[in-house]
Amino acid sequence: MSSALAAIDLGKRYGRKWALSKCTLDIPAGRVVGLVGPNGAGKTTLLHLAVGLLRPSTGSITVLDQVPACSAQQLGRIGFVAQDTPVYAGLSVAAHLQMGAALNASWDMQIAERRISDLGLDPKQHAGRLSGGQRAQLALTLAIAKRPSLLLLDEPVASLDPLARREFLAILMDVVAEHNVSVILSSHLVADLERVCDHLVVLAASRVQVNGDIDDLLSTHHRLVGPRRDLDNLPDTVHVVEASHTDRQTTVTVRSVDPILDPVWSVEPLTMEDLVLAYMGQAEQQRRDLVRLKGGT
Repeated sequence: MSSALAAIDLGKRYGRKWALSKCTLDIPAGRVVGLVGPNGAGKTTLLHLAVGLLRPSTGSITVLDQVPACSAQQLGRIGFVAQDTPVYAGLSVAAHLQMGAALNASWDMQIAERRISDLGLDPKQHAGRLSGGQRAQLALTLAIAKRPSLLLLDEPVASLDPLARREFLAILMDVVAEHNVSVILSSHLVADLERVCDHLVVLAASRVQVNGDIDDLLSTHHRLVGPRRDLDNLPDTVHVVEASHTDRQTTVTVRSVDPILDPVWSVEPLTMEDLVLAYMGQAEQQRRDLVRLKGGT
């Protein structure tokens, strides 16, 4: 199966600061991917590398099995909606569609006009007078009407109210079903991603913490709760993601393909939010430990 996005030791550095570091991942085509992590984790950097707005400092990246922005044809296969859902305030909705037609060889005006009609947007209205949700839908329309194989969406619903977010995501899923397009959707709103995504990438501390199909990840991650104990007694096949202790109790998030059979532990399933927070917590603890080793505060 071809890859929607693949990276090997990918890194982007600004001066002495790494915005993305040692990023290795392979996302199969045909997935709806949730790219999640805290602010500053490297999500936007990864997407900008994927569309060719940035060049890697180290490593390599391919999108749809090609180097980003290697040709007009490759660019035409990718739809991108940036974080601020950019549209031109002084242009009408109709002018945006005309611009899209002029700039994209594969532009489908029928799709664009149908979506504008379904959304109830007035073609004569200037984009600067649209609501935040309407601007986001217009930007999504521009990305979809070029008939891409891959949609890259950078925090497209971050500034929207809950109803507008729900409507945006519902329309996005209709597009996925109708046009069989792969999607990488960056967000820190895990509840929204949980409704629409089937693949998860967690970025934290500028590195990939976990990457995989959500069903597989949830089936192999567990929360163990039991009397306070030394975690060295866990089997070698059990990887500890995050652990906490009180005077009497130990709670640990683990990854294990094999079932946990030790009767001392109460084994609980994780939600997607539990999983994301555990890996983000692990990354933050590693960062703090590194600062302490270097003598920082």
